[in-house]
Formats: sequence, structure tokens, C-alpha cells
Amino acid sequence: MRAAAWVSALFVVAFGVSVGAGYVAHRASGGNVGLAASQLPAGNAIVVAEAGDPQVDPPHVVPPPRPSPTTNPTAPPAAGAQPPVRPRPPAIVVGSRQQAMINQDRASRGLPPLSWNGCLYNVAVANARRIAAQGYLSHTNGPQVDLGCGLGNRAGENIGYWSLGINDAQLNTMFMNSPEHYANIMGPYHYVATAWVVAPNGYGYIAVEFS
Repeated sequence: MRAAAWVSALFVVAFGVSVGAGYVAHRASGGNVGLAASQLPAGNAIVVAEAGDPQVDPPHVVPPPRPSPTTNPTAPPAAGAQPPVRPRPPAIVVGSRQQAMINQDRASRGLPPLSWNGCLYNVAVANARRIAAQGYLSHTNGPQVDLGCGLGNRAGENIGYWSLGINDAQLNTMFMNSPEHYANIMGPYHYVATAWVVAPNGYGYIAVEFS
């Protein structure tokens, strides 16, 4: 894994990892990017960690979708009865700016959006804390833990950092410019969660979990 250092900012994207039938690790490149730092929207606070104890905002509470009414598609409608109304799919829950950007990227390619998931968020928090505490990027068992959320038989993870703190736009751009990270963003997933942790030295670390 190589990082590229430039005039005043350093950005690194770690391996993109996906899990389906097997485990595949991919290498990605770093690059020179702008210096502006963005903020998460309301409900996703930017948190500066105490020395030796990186912290993030508490887990988001995502209520489960309401069950759809069941109908018998083969039964003929009663005389004079109105045809049954098809239930709408559950609304997509958005929990972070990074997720919103991922869904914009997917929509531009004709793919459905990914909904926020609290279990994946817990995994993202743990991984972002870990890489912030150790001060370098590495994958451990993130995708395997993602599978433990019971959301399907595929999972993936993108991680990275930005030396000037949280910057969703630049991380999203770099993920999209890396074929392996792009493959995760455009993957056959249904759920995603992201978490930022700001280390004591001001570096922002992000973990993105897919399933």
C-alpha cells in the first residue's frame, strides 16, 4: 500500500474488500486532492477524539420497515370491489452524507439506492475507531462481520483517510476513481453504513460497509 504526499494534504484509500463466495482483496491508489473539508449533515456530528481514544457519534436508530399487507394475487376481485393497492417499497433511510453521495453515484448508473443499516453502522464505527487508533489503514474482518448482520450473502468494505479531517466529497471522488472501490459502490448490495472518526492529530478516518 503506497500513499502519495503532497504540498499540505495527504489522502489515502485502503483496499476495497468484497465478500461473496470467496474473499478478494484489491489495491487502490492515493492521489492529490483539494484542501477543503466538508461537514456531515445534522445528526452526524463531527467529533474530535481525545488522545488515545477516538470517538464517533452514537449509533443511528433505524426503525424496521412496516410489514406490507398480504394479498392473494390469484383471487378474482369481488364484484364492485376496488383493485388492491400495491404496497410501496419501504423508504430509503439516509444516515450520512457519504451514503447520500453513494446513492447519487448509483442512480447515475441506473442502480437502486442503498438504505442505511444500524448493524452495518456499528461495524463501520468499530473499524473507523480501529484504523484511527492505529494510525494507518488495514482491513481485518470487516466484511465477515458485515455478513453477520444477516442482510445477504455478499458484503464489502471501503476505508480511507484524509489528513485535514472529514471530507466526504473528496473521499467519494477517490473511491469512484478507484476500480475496486467503485465496484463496491456499484455492487449488488441493498444496505450501507458509513462512519468517520477524527484522530487526535486531526486526520479523519472513514469506514464504509456494504451488504
